[in-house]
Amino acid sequence: MKYFALLLLILSIPANAEEAIVFGVHSTTAPLEWRDNGVDQGFNVELMESIGLLLNKPITVRRKTFQQLVSDMHSSDSDVDVIAVVSPVNFRRELAQSDPVYATHAKAFTLQGEDYIDNWSDLVGKRVAIKNGAFVDIFLKNQPQDFTQVKVDLYETGFQMLMSKEVDVVLAENFVARRLQPKYPSVRSASDALIFGAFTFVSHPANAPLLKEINDALRQLKISGEYDRLVNKWFGMGREKFDITSTHQKMLTLSIVISIISAMGMLYTFSVSRSLKYRSEALALELQQRKIAEQKIRSLSQQFQAVLDGIPHGMTIFDKQMQCLWSNDNNQLLTHSQFHYIDGTPFDLAESVKSVIDSKKSFIADMGYLAQYWQVQIHPIADEQAVVLLEENTEQQHLRQANDEASRLASLGELSAGVAHEINNPTGIIIHSIALFAEAMKDLQPAAEYYQQQNPFWLIAGLDPQAAFAEINHSNEVVEESAKRISRIVNDLKCYALPNLSANHQATSLNEVVQVAQRLTANQLKRFQVTVELADPSPIIKGDAQQLHQVLINLIQNACHAMDTTNGHIHLRTAMKGKAAYVSVEDNGSGMDKATLKRITEPFFTTRRSYGGSGLGLSVCSRILKEHHSEMKVTSTLNQGSQFTLVFSAIEPEQSAPFSPISSSTTNSRKPIQ
Repeated sequence: MKYFALLLLILSIPANAEEAIVFGVHSTTAPLEWRDNGVDQGFNVELMESIGLLLNKPITVRRKTFQQLVSDMHSSDSDVDVIAVVSPVNFRRELAQSDPVYATHAKAFTLQGEDYIDNWSDLVGKRVAIKNGAFVDIFLKNQPQDFTQVKVDLYETGFQMLMSKEVDVVLAENFVARRLQPKYPSVRSASDALIFGAFTFVSHPANAPLLKEINDALRQLKISGEYDRLVNKWFGMGREKFDITSTHQKMLTLSIVISIISAMGMLYTFSVSRSLKYRSEALALELQQRKIAEQKIRSLSQQFQAVLDGIPHGMTIFDKQMQCLWSNDNNQLLTHSQFHYIDGTPFDLAESVKSVIDSKKSFIADMGYLAQYWQVQIHPIADEQAVVLLEENTEQQHLRQANDEASRLASLGELSAGVAHEINNPTGIIIHSIALFAEAMKDLQPAAEYYQQQNPFWLIAGLDPQAAFAEINHSNEVVEESAKRISRIVNDLKCYALPNLSANHQATSLNEVVQVAQRLTANQLKRFQVTVELADPSPIIKGDAQQLHQVLINLIQNACHAMDTTNGHIHLRTAMKGKAAYVSVEDNGSGMDKATLKRITEPFFTTRRSYGGSGLGLSVCSRILKEHHSEMKVTSTLNQGSQFTLVFSAIEPEQSAPFSPISSSTTNSRKPIQ
């Protein structure tokens, strides 16, 4: 039937058809480009033949090596018009390319027992085999990595070098690797996809008109559904498509065996008697029914296997002797030395599996691996067997930690309000008593002067009475100012601890916001040189002062963390420009690189994880600023410092309550801020 369909295809081409398109093929990788009984077929070949029918041009398949085809595409005199190659995503080859034909990827392959490769950094210092001119090679020319590249002519050469330990890792394209793995059982997949690519048709720039026609035909095939039919035919049946050549060989052997058995049966049938004819027919019918049943069972098994392979979480079945009966190849972490309980206790997979099998009770626990969190479930199944499920729950753990931290902060807010109330009472008594002392000293001074005239040698606390009265008055002023400062800080703390109300936006002075934040962070700021520059009059905006205090406090604390105490300098500034009001926090600390700068407002992203940072500060600040319809501009230079500028819409003076003017500039040099 195959050859009959090919004959019909050839006969359907009009006599006046244009010159044939020569399609270069280099691979024997099912299901893309392979050869069965001398006939070239596969997804790329059939897709190109469908394109040829639309363009009214016959397709000639010409098979060469990969390097020959790449060289041909750089020559305008080549006898090959177009080839199919893989290009990395977002990378354009020098040659003309079509629309993407089919997606693929490349990942790392190592020998059994080697460590799992999570990312490019795990390849540092290793010898990595890379096919010369392949899409992995093209990618690495633009994205150099810190490892030794060993160029090979074929992926299979890389696998052979891996077996002989001439290289440590092979970066191979998925379809080819899946075909090669049955031939090299000690080679295993050691990573998730590291590079994503897409098959495209490629030609010399001189063939640009032809490539445009191919592109138009390709789009028509996608619209008509023919493309989907080919995809389903070659990729829709599961894993057997990758090993179709070996499957054909097995089927051929089975056919020969069945033919021999049939021939022997025929001889036996003719040699015995015709009385056994009906019995032979019955046996033939039974054999046919068994074949049909076996085919159905095989198809169901393949579908079930495809479902299991598609599960995103790790699943492994062990027996009591810890033999792996089945796995979807996602269980490497279970035996990793850094895979442990959250409290740091080492995890023993064998002991846990045997305990579950013996007790017939399930086991569920949360685990840690580097900066990730995982949940392990072990359930007893058939006799002396257990299934191990591995699922990543890093995000759930982060959300749980954020919820716990929010609860602690809420409790701290309530406690702060109570402590502030308790401090206010003795502070009020101190202020009242100091006022009484000051008035009493004024009344006592004439009596002291009179007594000094009667007794010239009279001393107060070892001091001359005049000096003693001056010192006492100075002490009263210092105590009174300190008590007032305590009162201001307590009031600021009470306002900061109040619950947030999104609708509580009122006329707010930016200068006052800066001063409150400055007082609340005085303990951190005292180690640095601080310059405060406040606009006069103060910019007035509509907002929630408590939430703005939170934003400024967070920015000031981040600036303190980024600086060295020996020469750290923080500059706080408010300004007005037109209808815009500005607040800026500038430091001369460590600064940030571009990669960090892009992620500073992401929840849970922090560069201070080892110091207890949660990664929520700037994320909360960003949310508050969005509620205030404001904008945060950030400029930062590595090892030079950062500047955070908050831009608000100012309101007209008649829309706001009057505020007392504030001095435009103050400077503080490593002293507690008053």
